[in-house]
Amino acid sequence: MDVVRSRVRWDLDNDKAIAAAVRHARIPLCISDPNLPDNPIVFANAAFMELTGYCESEVIGRNCRFLQGPETTPESVQAVRDAIESCRVETVQIINYRADGTRFDNALQIGPILDDDGNVVFIFGSQLDVTEKRRQEEQARALANEELIHRLRNIVNVMSVVIKMSAREEPDSKTLGALVTQRLQALSDAHFRAITQPVDVGVNLGELAEGILAAYAPKGPMQFDLQGPQVALKGHLLSCMSLGLHEFATNSVKHGALGAETGRIALNWTVEAGEGDARHLVLHWAESGGPKVVKPERRSGSKIVNDLFVAVGGAITLDWAETGLQARVSFPL
Repeated sequence: MDVVRSRVRWDLDNDKAIAAAVRHARIPLCISDPNLPDNPIVFANAAFMELTGYCESEVIGRNCRFLQGPETTPESVQAVRDAIESCRVETVQIINYRADGTRFDNALQIGPILDDDGNVVFIFGSQLDVTEKRRQEEQARALANEELIHRLRNIVNVMSVVIKMSAREEPDSKTLGALVTQRLQALSDAHFRAITQPVDVGVNLGELAEGILAAYAPKGPMQFDLQGPQVALKGHLLSCMSLGLHEFATNSVKHGALGAETGRIALNWTVEAGEGDARHLVLHWAESGGPKVVKPERRSGSKIVNDLFVAVGGAITLDWAETGLQARVSFPL
């Protein structure tokens, strides 16, 4: 055991071994010398050249500021300076530019290399291109914002329909007020459950669908029929299904079966086997008894539903039949 330890120790203390490891590392890395004027780069590995598009002769001897460009913020530049001056290891999010002028979001880790006496002899900087990660985060935020705005508008529209249909049922103002309050509370509770449900808590699909449809159907359970096996949904699948069912129900209240006293929803689902141990949930939504359906010109709602199910590896098809919307949704469990 001591022999093995001594060999490992020797390798770590061997300059040539360290230099070879750094040179061939797949993580972009450069080293600068703060003891020379303008803290120039004195080493950059092949991964650094590949990331930035520069050749070694264009890098060595230059301060790393040549990677900055029009969208590099003064705050990020100052954060790099502060890390160097304070001799601490820091990670700074900074916008850098390649040799061809294209930008990339750089998660730059920077820190000192000390000698045996604790003096700073070099500064290391490792680069991580997080451009795609940032793009995905921004896309997710944009989708969330779009979905939230869309849902807020829909809630107002659904409330209006619920009040109108309730008014046709109950001519007595006192009874009407109690009925409307009850239905709007159910609608509110259904939406809050969709938003606040813990990701690690499994919810049965049947219970989820019943709670949502009961909040939207003016005449309650008599307007919908649910059929399917026990399926527990968690995490992103639960969120996706909750929001998707809310969107279907909203559309039905505004344009379809749930906007008519004679309208009905048939919702059934099955679990189908795929390759290996894979399983897919297949869900069918069918409306009937409502007004004649006209395919909507705007796709805001259907686009959001499509994006939700595609995000979890699923697929959705919509058939705007005159007798009522027919939808098929499938995604892996």
